[in-house]
Amino acid sequence: MRRPTPHTALRQLEAFVGAWDMWAAGRTVGPIRTEFAWLEGGAFLVQRADVTPETALPGEWAAHAPFPTVALTGYDDTAEEYTVLYADGRGVTRVYRGSLTDRTWRQWRSAPGFHQRLTATVSPDGTTIEGSWEQSPDGERWTTDFDVRFVRTERP
Repeated sequence: MRRPTPHTALRQLEAFVGAWDMWAAGRTVGPIRTEFAWLEGGAFLVQRADVTPETALPGEWAAHAPFPTVALTGYDDTAEEYTVLYADGRGVTRVYRGSLTDRTWRQWRSAPGFHQRLTATVSPDGTTIEGSWEQSPDGERWTTDFDVRFVRTERP
């Protein structure tokens, strides 16, 4: 079966492709194995993350760990932004919007009672990604949920 032609905006996400160790919450959670790969000839970018038996999750995280997780990113050419479909091991599924400008990835969603957003920046040499997730009950008052740091372990 033939594959679709990827939108050129997806090529901007090439910096994410490969394997990473993710750390969260001030490096108290991790490493969490994370992989980004192209699907359908580059029409989508998939991100998969999971803990290994060696990964120690602190009590609060262990009780609510979302792993494994998967996110599928595509591009909406009419809205001129990315769309991210997310699912995890708890049965949580969400839809986020996203943008990439000057190596900074932004991802957000608005939902009654629980708004979320991520801002993360890829280092100039492409070996780390650092950022933080924030949450808000009303979309106006934001607090940091947790920070994230990805360290590249493999390039494609």
